[in-house]
Amino acid sequence: MTKFIYLLIAVTVSTAAAASAYSEAIDVAALDSLIAQTVEKKRLPGLSVGIMHEGKTILAKGYGVVSLDTREPVTAETMFSIGSITKQFTCVLALQLAEQAKLSMNDRVSKYFPEASRGGEVSLMDLGQHVSGYRDYYPLDFPDRAMKEPRAGAKIIRDHVKGLDFDPGTQWSYSNTGFLMLGEIVERVEGAPFERVLERRVLGPLGMQRTSYQLGGGHPGAATGYGSFALGDLSSVVSEGKGWLGAAGGMWSTPSDLLSWDLALMDGRLLSTSSQQMLTTPRRLANGRSTSYGCGLGIGEREGMLVWGHLGLTAGFSARNAMLPASKSAVVLMTNVENSAPAINELYSAIIRMFLPAPRQPPMISGLPALAVAASLMGQMQAGTPDRSRLGNEFNAFLTSQRVQAAATALGRLGKQKSVDVTDIENRGEMEHATILFKFDSGNVEAEMYRTPDGIIQQFLVFRK
Repeated sequence: MTKFIYLLIAVTVSTAAAASAYSEAIDVAALDSLIAQTVEKKRLPGLSVGIMHEGKTILAKGYGVVSLDTREPVTAETMFSIGSITKQFTCVLALQLAEQAKLSMNDRVSKYFPEASRGGEVSLMDLGQHVSGYRDYYPLDFPDRAMKEPRAGAKIIRDHVKGLDFDPGTQWSYSNTGFLMLGEIVERVEGAPFERVLERRVLGPLGMQRTSYQLGGGHPGAATGYGSFALGDLSSVVSEGKGWLGAAGGMWSTPSDLLSWDLALMDGRLLSTSSQQMLTTPRRLANGRSTSYGCGLGIGEREGMLVWGHLGLTAGFSARNAMLPASKSAVVLMTNVENSAPAINELYSAIIRMFLPAPRQPPMISGLPALAVAASLMGQMQAGTPDRSRLGNEFNAFLTSQRVQAAATALGRLGKQKSVDVTDIENRGEMEHATILFKFDSGNVEAEMYRTPDGIIQQFLVFRK
């Protein structure tokens, strides 16, 4: 659970055209081989994977072992800690209760926690969107000594709502504390333990029979968590004490169960349209900046496709859950070794690419490659003698004699080219759009060059780097 690294940058509304532009077929055998190789290469004790495409599960399988002692193999039924993926469940429960007018996401925290600092200024939605200002009780990437002992959630909350780190709504700062508070509110409103509310409202209706709350290590059917320090050997770790994870990160699950959850969420079966929008709309701060985070859910994009997702990190475990609503695709990855997010993310990136529209490739260009052409033209521009026979009509008209002279003066000061690198090539209007980095003794500049398939240069603009 610790810190949530949500590698999602911007939000883009996907279109039906984009949704239909996926790879022709998903090679499940190749996927299986890639995953098995990753487990061996990254020295993961165990890994459980679930992959859905177009609403159908195409892979749900375990790799490696449940325990290094027993060598029992991981199966699709083995339960792993999912850490902060729990947060999306907590937000859905709160939103369901809001739909029934049992609470409001605009309720002030002071209504439920009178002792909380400035509780009259903090809403329940602020808690779920990490903008409340209440300090995170789990800021490190390992549980401290106090966290190894059981502690009531109410006590943890009381200890962490004395003062704010910033004015509510002005900053985004990951805080597990807010989700313990939301879980406590759910329990009070429903008059039942969080676990029972979760079972009645979500797990039961969705048939998630291999999902549990605050299961703890050593339970039959659950993986054993491992860790290592400074590249040392793997050893079993002590889990957080009961009460510390709760509604912020206390759930355990399997790939198949999480895929059932993902599909229900993408289908809109769990919430009303307005509540779904609240769950999946990124919060904007007081200064207008987007947080790329909804309620318990990271919101971003890959290749223009909308992605919902979250990481989950707890003592001995790492997990990731990601959804592409446009194609009803999802990827679930869970491993029983802590701080393995880099390996999880690498595998996730390889899998998710299979569901994304293939980037448009630049057209074939007649003549020399972009690097050689750009290096030559830069030299000509420095000398004030561009070969106009290789330039397009519009660029020739744009490149007046005055501009040529001014460019020669400015570019000439850069001196001799030390190196030239093409940093990116893409398709732009059926032209080759190349970004070129030039290094000179006096500094670096970048050029944007467009060429049509006949090799004619339609643009060559230079900028300071």
